[in-house]
Amino acid sequence: ILICGSPDTVREILLAAEEINMVQNGEYVFFSIELFTSKSESQKPWHREEDTPEKNQRARKAFESLLTVTAPIPETPEYAEFSREVKNIAWKEFGFDYGTEEVNTFVTAVHEAVLLYVLAVNETLSEGFDITDGQVITEKMWNRTFEGITGNVSINSNGDRNADYALMDMNPKTGIFELVAMYYGASKQFIDIEGKRIHWAGDRQGPPPDTPPCGFDGSECPETPQYAIVTAILAALLIVLSIISILVYRHYKFEAEIASMSWRIKPEELTMNMSYKRHFDSKLSFTRLSGSNSFSCGTLTLADPSRQIFTKTAYYKSTLVAIKPLNKTKIEISRPFLLEIRMIKSLQHDHIARFIGACVDSPTCFLITEYCPKGSLQDILENDQIQLDWTFRYSLMHDLIKGMAYLHSSEVRFHGNLMSSNCVVDSRFVLKITDFGFHSLRVSDENVDSYDYWRRKLWTAPELLRMPNQSAGGTQKGDVYAFAITAHEIVVRQGSFFLGLSDASPKEIVENVKNGQNPPFRPFLDEERCDEKVVEMIRRCWSEDPSERPEFQALKSVIRKLNKDNDSGNILDNLLSRMEQYANNLETLVEERTADYLEEKRKAEDLLYQLLPRSVASQLIRGESVTAEAFDSVTIYFSDIVGFTALSAESTPMQIVDLLNDLYTCFDSIIENFDVYKVETIGDAYMVVSGLPVRNGNFHAREIARMSLALLSAVMSFSIRHRTNEQLKLRIGIHTGPCAAGVVGLKMPRYCLFGDTVNTASRMESTGLPLKIHVSPQTKEVLDCFGTFRLDLRGEVEMKGKGKVTTYCLLGEENATLLPEQTAVSDNKRCSKT
Repeated sequence: ILICGSPDTVREILLAAEEINMVQNGEYVFFSIELFTSKSESQKPWHREEDTPEKNQRARKAFESLLTVTAPIPETPEYAEFSREVKNIAWKEFGFDYGTEEVNTFVTAVHEAVLLYVLAVNETLSEGFDITDGQVITEKMWNRTFEGITGNVSINSNGDRNADYALMDMNPKTGIFELVAMYYGASKQFIDIEGKRIHWAGDRQGPPPDTPPCGFDGSECPETPQYAIVTAILAALLIVLSIISILVYRHYKFEAEIASMSWRIKPEELTMNMSYKRHFDSKLSFTRLSGSNSFSCGTLTLADPSRQIFTKTAYYKSTLVAIKPLNKTKIEISRPFLLEIRMIKSLQHDHIARFIGACVDSPTCFLITEYCPKGSLQDILENDQIQLDWTFRYSLMHDLIKGMAYLHSSEVRFHGNLMSSNCVVDSRFVLKITDFGFHSLRVSDENVDSYDYWRRKLWTAPELLRMPNQSAGGTQKGDVYAFAITAHEIVVRQGSFFLGLSDASPKEIVENVKNGQNPPFRPFLDEERCDEKVVEMIRRCWSEDPSERPEFQALKSVIRKLNKDNDSGNILDNLLSRMEQYANNLETLVEERTADYLEEKRKAEDLLYQLLPRSVASQLIRGESVTAEAFDSVTIYFSDIVGFTALSAESTPMQIVDLLNDLYTCFDSIIENFDVYKVETIGDAYMVVSGLPVRNGNFHAREIARMSLALLSAVMSFSIRHRTNEQLKLRIGIHTGPCAAGVVGLKMPRYCLFGDTVNTASRMESTGLPLKIHVSPQTKEVLDCFGTFRLDLRGEVEMKGKGKVTTYCLLGEENATLLPEQTAVSDNKRCSKT
């Protein structure tokens, strides 16, 4: 609330505010504007000798909400001397006695006004102007500062004085109004007085808000009905109880699922084959499950040379399943074991062998998994009768990578025992991963001197071989290393860890890998045997440093590019098998191909949008014909480098290429900020147009002019790489007029401009001056309607085919600090008639 009145009036208003409780909590702040300053009245304006102590105390409490804005009284010797002279003159000449009152600052203002007038008159006379010319004298008073009685007196460009003001606040302890802040008009600064602060009423730490929280009439804070509060509390309790109930239900459901042991299979539920199922090794039907690992996909016995292969199977619920015997007579069913069983049973993926259940009844303990009749990957690779083309090999790698990527993203986190014998193939030749999890059930009492023990270590990463307890499990990076060894098997088909002409036992190989030779000891990989991308992928995966090995998610994109061609095959059987293999994954493959196609399509469209205007490129993409179009008014920009021929003769071709690339990369980044279209660059020539293919009224001249100024400013600070001390000189010409535009050609189509306007713009550039913007009269006529551009008359210039033409030079733009929205509104008003 602002008050401008006498001290008594201000006091009565604040007392009235105190009666209606407006000053107790500090929600309201009162400002008093003192035109006539008096120390006796301004120090304790709340106190009156004739009033009762109770009323004075009420007034003092009310005045805590008051801030006084007043003109400061200087405390300088000059001002004190001036005050004494004024009081003497007032008494001697007018009989007025000031008494103890201060001389009002308005008196000093009148005195300083006379000084200002005298200074202006003296300057007018000294410069030879007429003393009666009031306009000249008035202008001499503007924009000046001089020393007055109150200090520096500053007059602005409007002839107004930049006055200083003081902010007074009452100290609640002493009840005296003190100076807490100053506003200096010349510098427009609000400065707090050191050691002082504003004391807000109601013990507030800061000023109150513009509007009270509940509004001025309290309507913003309606009282909440009692029933609404009760309803909200009950609703909150109901939500909390619901959440607790859901959590409890999920917990008991989880515990019940674990305790149910639905995975447990009794021996009588299995229909065991009394004689092992016999498979003959042929092109389409072969099964040989490695028996080297007691935890593999079955038990095998390699019989006589007739190549008959046996595997242990059984029927469970009319489904043929694989039996994995465990070398344990008793399995302790603990909670960690049950959690692991549940985790592995929940895995569902096309490239993961499904876990069905387990038989833990002593003395028969075995696991039951999905049966894959084609055997293990190791069997397929070692069977010379199976013809594997590169498409089929890439398909196997792809399946293995996808299965491992899923396994790493699941709760299992890692395999820990990945090798070619643990990768099985189903009837559709889809590779599936098995023998993961249940690390506690692995055989630990193996003979470390056996051939089989060291052979299984061939897939173990070197950092795991160096660990003291190698049976603790594995790591994701260790799985990537094992994949590299398996992928090498797929590529060479010479067994695990093929060393070429050299030979070594599995124990020697493992020791060499463990010792970390330089270069690292790895299998022999012939680069001419397969694609170089496969060689690079394998070498990255078996890198000595685990951090350098890629993840399976990254390998999916690599192998997908190699596995694009799935139509070729060596034999009809492989072709039919691959067709069966990808039948279940057709939808996924289509999605991947569609995503690749859309990505390539986006890249092609982005490239086309850089070569042609977006509207024209969109028409071409839709298959529509692009017809030439005439434009009534556009502005064309031409520029080239002065002395480019001489510079080219003294520079190498690569230096010229670097120069033009640096310059036009800089230009391209600048023109993106304007409504223009870059037509082309030919050598050192740069051509830009505005007003097409999308018309923009008469703003094309403004856009080209602003762009020209920006490019010219960039050239002034541009540095030539091989001649850093030379200034690059750009010659610019712009012209406005009609033209036609259209797409020309089928191969490398170009969006070209035709018409006399193009020729005239080129002539404006060729007849221009270095580091100048040459403007035609047609462009100047459009720019004048904006009223912000400064142009200088160049004069008549002889122009080929045009005769003598009066041209101009664009110097700059005024009022350039306007916001884009303000500039657009201003330009629309100026150009409405145009």
